[in-house]
Amino acid sequence: MIRATQVLGQHRWTQSAADTVVLDFDDRHRRRMAMTGTRGLEFLLDLENAVALRGGDALVLEDGRLIEVVAAAEPLVEIRGADPLHLVRVAWHLGNRHLPTQIMPKGLRIRRDHVIEAMVKGLGARIIEIEAPFDPEGGAYASSHAHAPEAHAHAHAHSSHAHAHAHADAHSSHDHDHGEHHHHDEHCDHDHHHDDHSHAHDHK
Repeated sequence: MIRATQVLGQHRWTQSAADTVVLDFDDRHRRRMAMTGTRGLEFLLDLENAVALRGGDALVLEDGRLIEVVAAAEPLVEIRGADPLHLVRVAWHLGNRHLPTQIMPKGLRIRRDHVIEAMVKGLGARIIEIEAPFDPEGGAYASSHAHAPEAHAHAHAHSSHAHAHAHADAHSSHDHDHGEHHHHDEHCDHDHHHDDHSHAHDHK
C-alpha cells in the first residue's frame, strides 16, 4: 500500500489533489493510520510523529500525489456570552479544565458534553447546538507540523502539568459541578475508543 509520509500546511500547495479524506477531530491527530479517500484511493498515513491535521492540509504520497484533508462536521455547541468580558470568563473556566476549545468571532465552540454545558449555563452563558467542523486552538502543537522529539516531549510534560493543576484547583475550590468527569484531549496518552469510520481505520 502506498504511504503518505509528509504533510503540507493549510492551503500551502497548488497542484490538484488526487483524492480527499474527511476526518473528524480525533482522526486528525494520528501518526500511522490506513485511510481510503472519497474517490477510493487507499493509502497508509505513515508519519515520523503524530501531527495535528487541519482542514485544508495536504498529505503527500510517496509518488508525489496529494490527498486533501477535509474536517468532518461534528456535534458541537457554540457558547455565547453577554459581552466579551463574560465570554473571556467562560473561556477561563474551559481552559482550567484543559478542554479543547475553538475560538470564534462571536463565541466559543466545544464538543458536546452535558456536564460542561451545565457548567457553562451556570455561568450565565447561552448554548447553541450545531453541526460543524471542530478546529480547536492547537497551543504548542500549532507552531509547526514537524515536531522535534524533545519539543514533543516538553509539550506533553507541560500539558500533564496543566492538567494536574486544573484538577487540583477544581478539588480545592467549591466548584463541584464538574464531578468526576474526565476529559481527554487529542494528545492524551490513553487509548481512545470511538465509532469506526467507513473511510478511516486506526492501525496500532
